[in-house]
Amino acid sequence: MKAVVCIKQTPSTTAVFAVDNGVARWDDPGGKPVVLNPWDEYAVEEAIRLKENHGAAEAVAISMGDDSSAEQLKTCLAMGCGEAILVADAAFAGSDSLGTARVLAAAIRKIDDAQIAVFGKQAIDGDTGQTPVQVAVKLGWTPLTFVSAIKEVTGSTITVERLIDEGKETVTAPLPVVISVVKEINEPRYPSFMGIRKANRATIPVWAAADLGVNGGVGAAASQADWSHIYPLPERNTVVQLIEADTPEEQARVLVNKLFEEKVI
Repeated sequence: MKAVVCIKQTPSTTAVFAVDNGVARWDDPGGKPVVLNPWDEYAVEEAIRLKENHGAAEAVAISMGDDSSAEQLKTCLAMGCGEAILVADAAFAGSDSLGTARVLAAAIRKIDDAQIAVFGKQAIDGDTGQTPVQVAVKLGWTPLTFVSAIKEVTGSTITVERLIDEGKETVTAPLPVVISVVKEINEPRYPSFMGIRKANRATIPVWAAADLGVNGGVGAAASQADWSHIYPLPERNTVVQLIEADTPEEQARVLVNKLFEEKVI
C-alpha cells in the first residue's frame, strides 16, 4: 500500500493581491511569492505518518503545475516523502477544479498499489475545497473529508475521525480512499538538514498528458470557470461620526434618531 499526497503551489500568505488590466498578480514584500499550500503541509505530514505508523510502503507527493512547482515537491521530500512527481503539460493550463481532478486521478492511477490519497482541506488561493471529492469520484474511491485523525488502517479498511459542525464522528471505510485533512490532525514537521540536502540533489520526474493518457476535459477550453476579467472591489468611502453627549442614555437617543433618519430602523 502506498499513500499519495497531492499538493499545490500557492501564493505566500504574506503576498498582497493586485489586479493590472484584468490580470491578477501577487506581490510579496518578503521576497517569497509562492509556497507549499499551508493546508497541504498537514496532508504531507499525515502521508508520512501513514508510512511510519500505519504500514504504508511509501509516501509519494504529486503536484500539478509548472516547473516552479518542483520546489514545493522538494519540500515534501525534505520533510520525509520517499518520492515526488511533477505533473506538467501546457494542455493543463487554465484547468478548473474538475479538470485538475481528472489529471490528478490519472496520476494516482499510474502509481502502483496506491490505496490512500491525501489532500489538504483546500487551497488558499481558490478556496473551493472541491478537488479532493472530485478526485474521489473520478477514481471511484470513497471520499472522507475533514479528517482530524486516522485511527487505524488494516489490510482492507481505514478508520478515521471527522471534524463536523456538531462535533466529531468516527467512520470506517473500505480502501482505497481519498481523504482531505484539517489542521487538527497533526503538527507538520520541519524538514531536516539531511532531508534538505537529499531533496536538493533529487531529480523529480515529470509526467505529461501523454504519460497519463489524458485526452480532453482539461485546460482553459474545458474550464467552467471564467477568469478572463478580474477586477478589484471598488474602494469604500466611509465616514465615522462620534456621538457626544453627557450621558450614555442621551448618546443612545441620538443614535436611534440618526438610525431612523437613515431608515436603518
